[in-house]
Amino acid sequence: MTDPNGLITPGRPAPGFTLPATPDGREVGPGQFRGRPVVLAFYPADFTPVCGEQMTLYQAAMPELERYGAVLLGISVDSVDTHRAFAQSQGVEFPLLADDEPRGEVARRYGAHTPRGEAARALVVIDPEGTVAWSYLSPMDVNPGVDGILDALERLAADRRVTTG
Repeated sequence: MTDPNGLITPGRPAPGFTLPATPDGREVGPGQFRGRPVVLAFYPADFTPVCGEQMTLYQAAMPELERYGAVLLGISVDSVDTHRAFAQSQGVEFPLLADDEPRGEVARRYGAHTPRGEAARALVVIDPEGTVAWSYLSPMDVNPGVDGILDALERLAADRRVTTG
């Protein structure tokens, strides 16, 4: 199920996938991190101003994300080689996944694909059990920031404290 903008909605099982990732092209996907929250950051393209700003911000926010035990995966339709060069130029150390074969297939499954054949600027937080906990579709020219991600992770942590505590 998707929201009116097409993005996958909270409460739905997160579609499973693996994609080649930086730095070495090994296959990575959210299922490998079951038991931890996973943040999917879909973005249109490497080496564009807003995407560079967004991924750099997420790299700076990694200590906060790690405080929640979260894994961050960036996803666009660029190749692993392009991702590797982009990551190096921006100082990005979290995995960037290449949704390029077939082009945009994972983005389509999450409702985060544009008619131009690229990923939309969308964020999805998957809970430790593999269910979409939060999703957000940003305008293409706007960096969505990290606040929504952190709020979603805080809600997940609070829910876990309530159920275990």
